Amino acid sequence: MDPNEQAPPPPTPDAPDQETMEQIRRRRLAKLGGPPASASAAPSPGTTTPTVAGPSFSKPAESKPPAKEAEKSAQAEPRPKITISPAPAATPQSTSSLGSSRPGSTSNADSRAKRRASDVDGHVATAPPPRKQTPAAAETTDEYADRVLSTIFRVTVDPGRPTDSQGHKLVYLPDLSAELAAESASLRLSVGRLEEAIMEAATAFPHDRPLLEYLLPCWKRVVRMLKSLRGPAPEKEALLKEARRLCFSNCIFALTVPELFSREPNPRHDTLVPYLLHEVETESGLCMDFFVEAVARLDDDDTIAPLFTKAMVDISAKLSTLSMNDDYKPCVNALLTYSRFPPLLNALAQHPCFQMAQSAPNIEKNTVLGPFFRISPLQPEVTTVYFAGPRTMDKGRIQTSQSALQMTLGAHQTDLKTIINAFIRASPQTRNKVLDWFAYIMNVNHKRRAIQVDPKEVSSDGFMINVTVILDTLCEPFMDGTFSKVGRVDVGYFRRNPRLDIGDETKLNADQAQSDAFYAKKLDGESNFITEVFFLTLAAHHYGSEAATAKMKNLDRDIKYYEKNIAMMEAERPKLMSRPAQLRMLDEAVKRHTNVLEGTMALKFSIEGVLLEQKMQARSLLFMRYVTVWLLRLASQTEYAPDKPLKLPLPSEQAEAFKCLPEYALQDVVDNFKFVFRYIPQIILSAAGDEMIALCITFLESSEYVKNPYLKSSLVTLLCHGTWPTYHLKKGVLGDTMTNTKFANDYLLHAVMKFYIECESTGAHTQFYDKFNIRYEIFQVIKCVWSNDVYRAQLVQSSKSNRTFFVRFVNLLLNDATYVLDEGLSKFPKIHELQDRLRNPELSQQDREKTDEDLRSAESQATSYMQLANETVSMMKLFTTTIGQSFTMPEIVQRLAGMLDYNLEILTGPKSKTLKVENPEKYFFNPKTLLPELVDIYINLGGVQSFIEAVAADGRSYKPSTMASTAHILRSRHLKDEKEIREWEVLAAKIESAKAVLDQAELDYDDAPPEFEDPIMGILMTDPVVLPSKHVVDRSTITQHLLSDPKDPYTRQPMVIEDVVPDDALKERIELWKAEKRAKARAAQVVGSGLVEGAADVMDTTE
Repeated sequence: MDPNEQAPPPPTPDAPDQETMEQIRRRRLAKLGGPPASASAAPSPGTTTPTVAGPSFSKPAESKPPAKEAEKSAQAEPRPKITISPAPAATPQSTSSLGSSRPGSTSNADSRAKRRASDVDGHVATAPPPRKQTPAAAETTDEYADRVLSTIFRVTVDPGRPTDSQGHKLVYLPDLSAELAAESASLRLSVGRLEEAIMEAATAFPHDRPLLEYLLPCWKRVVRMLKSLRGPAPEKEALLKEARRLCFSNCIFALTVPELFSREPNPRHDTLVPYLLHEVETESGLCMDFFVEAVARLDDDDTIAPLFTKAMVDISAKLSTLSMNDDYKPCVNALLTYSRFPPLLNALAQHPCFQMAQSAPNIEKNTVLGPFFRISPLQPEVTTVYFAGPRTMDKGRIQTSQSALQMTLGAHQTDLKTIINAFIRASPQTRNKVLDWFAYIMNVNHKRRAIQVDPKEVSSDGFMINVTVILDTLCEPFMDGTFSKVGRVDVGYFRRNPRLDIGDETKLNADQAQSDAFYAKKLDGESNFITEVFFLTLAAHHYGSEAATAKMKNLDRDIKYYEKNIAMMEAERPKLMSRPAQLRMLDEAVKRHTNVLEGTMALKFSIEGVLLEQKMQARSLLFMRYVTVWLLRLASQTEYAPDKPLKLPLPSEQAEAFKCLPEYALQDVVDNFKFVFRYIPQIILSAAGDEMIALCITFLESSEYVKNPYLKSSLVTLLCHGTWPTYHLKKGVLGDTMTNTKFANDYLLHAVMKFYIECESTGAHTQFYDKFNIRYEIFQVIKCVWSNDVYRAQLVQSSKSNRTFFVRFVNLLLNDATYVLDEGLSKFPKIHELQDRLRNPELSQQDREKTDEDLRSAESQATSYMQLANETVSMMKLFTTTIGQSFTMPEIVQRLAGMLDYNLEILTGPKSKTLKVENPEKYFFNPKTLLPELVDIYINLGGVQSFIEAVAADGRSYKPSTMASTAHILRSRHLKDEKEIREWEVLAAKIESAKAVLDQAELDYDDAPPEFEDPIMGILMTDPVVLPSKHVVDRSTITQHLLSDPKDPYTRQPMVIEDVVPDDALKERIELWKAEKRAKARAAQVVGSGLVEGAADVMDTTE
């Protein structure tokens, strides 16, 4: 029976062969224990540190003799026993009434104890003593041993003693009692016979229950007694320590050699798993002292470590079947307790399951640590619990669920951090095993960044995010505010047999052959821990959190797709009301789509909840700041830090180590900051530093350092997002820094203007549309910093000192303005028409749906183009206010005038009536703002004669009536003050006069020979030049063409303006012809004047 319970004892099972049992027991005891330490060598009373057992308990005098030799044993010499003298002073453990309650016992009335034996366990007796007590006498050593051992192991050899002093049922040991009787010894338990007592009691324990259910409570009682000792009591301490040693040894025997106790091996019983899963404080859980004792004996017994290791592997396997909805916490707590003992962790790290070749999805199930990292609210069965019925959840409920999700996950990640820190600190070998495990995760999850991700081929999002978070925490110790340890990150990591495989990763600025050649040159030595963790964390962000962010964006698209399909199916329902079979099919299809939609929405809300956790993102941003500083140091080949200057452009000779870095080294930084700017900007207030602006400006100015055009454009996006108003910061998180810091003042404007030109041709198939988005963001950055006069002065200086650069910039600005204004304004007549058509009640349902779809498409395009148009016109107004002369250079003035005239005609001429639509603000179309800005550009440039002549020469769009109509609208709608309107009218008069002069010149030159006309533009050439293709065009024509397309317009071969050759002979012929035409015109004018004067004289004479 269970001596820990009060139940009648069952029949004792047959014992195994006694000789076999004796051999096994002696062999095992030789490893697990030795004779008890003498009283003089015992530690001080009350200590809880276990002693490592010495050689064993296998002496014949200490072993239970076989039953068939009982008579011989009875005649043998008495067994050696521990002699315990009464303590000098009475203690709670040194006195008892148990000794006088048994026949034949002796007592000393002068040294009787003052406390009952029930106090030994620290518990008050719950039942009266079974026998009538006599006044307590001083307890002998034998009496103390008998009382204490009976209380600990709940056994007795006295048939007349059914309970102990606390009323607990004692199990009678008939075999040992018979032996003692045969030896004429007192019926008391002693240390010398304790092994036999434990063996008999354990053998009698019910075989349908684990034996540890008996032995573990015995262990805890003996531990409590040791801790409760007070004062110097070396004899008692020695006795209890021997009892503890034997108890632990038999606990191990029960699990590893159940045959000793007449038991068959039973995997459900012979394991520590259920006891590890219980809390340490509970009676059924392993206490810390058990762990301490186990660790102390590891060197002496090679079965203890495998016992614990197998138990933890089994717990890991059990956890792999659970989710966050289940009772997973005991498994995590078990490993938390386990992780407090480095030797056990070292043994666990050597188990084959700690890291074995697995596919990406199976890492999180079949490795030891995998199931612990797998627990996440992103598990499919968990998301639908946090977000049940997501289609009907309002924003408040979603946020509440996300907060609960974050708290649960945060607590779990704290546990994971504790566990991994323990593994890292356990030993160098174990640390390397953990780093290998993390690296293996990264190496088999490259497909997580594929365009199309198959969940069956990669690890889950929840698992990867947990890995990312824990690696972030490993970086915290070396991420100080001064970046003092960033220099310890070794750039030679990937050339020192790295754990990470970056062979198939795109490099920052090198092709595959270059990177392979570079990394083939190996370096000696090993990378330090900081370097290892740095690169592992960088990869974890790429394959973990950043991949989850990309998935969240894709889920938005999927949700819209499913919602559209459900709406389309519901629209078909009225048509099927008379067809039940098809209606049922429709209901099933709607149900399937709804289930998928709700699962997708729940997953999206869960990923948002995980990624929007502020502490996690703050830690991530801190790491990204370190990556930023490290990249700038590597690229600039300096010891850069935010408090040190950085000179641009970067060295023309790029460091090979930088060129061959994986592209995600920079991509992760940019994407992480973009995500935070968009979703949780409040945390960036304390996380953003000058190094982020330095990163963006540096690689925009020295854009040749980065190969990927999309990555470079992301730097502009990052700067743009930094200008968004946030809380009290009207210019955003980065606006004030970009406006006022010296580094930004020196390099920002040129860097963004340079990239404005560069993004014209990115090489991507979407480059035509991408450039408008990029330039829109550049406009936001320039407008943000324009309040600082430094930038205006820089613009003026750039237009003078770098004329070619500035002309290209202005030309592209004109191209954009021309295109987006034309595209945007041309959509409104179509929108107007479609809106009118939808008002027709006779329109069929099919035609209405088609019209509605066309309207949505036109509205979307109009909105995008008008946003770009507003920003482009605003930027032109800004620049022409500062440097009007630069916009009237010969290469661009004619195109500028044509663009302005055309759009002015659209806004104020007869076509303006077609621009009327419902809710124009919806499309960012506000003529009351757009028209005055166009007028401002005219006025800003009106002082330059070449601009006036260019407007007058615009035969396509310029009309004096349009200028007059514009003045009328400005005055009647109060869009400008009277002073500005008068300036407009003066300018209109100048242009009209110039038009008259040009019309006369056109009459003079309208019969020019074909060889004098430009073959592309059809105008009379003034400066003919010969192209490399031998064609002759005017210099202004080819100059304008090369600004947008640096190729020969005839052969499409690359060329620059310096490749043209002036055709001086042709130019001279043109000038001679023009001179002849002018002379003939003057002569004709003189003759005409004379005839008129003669006619006048004749008339006068007649009068």
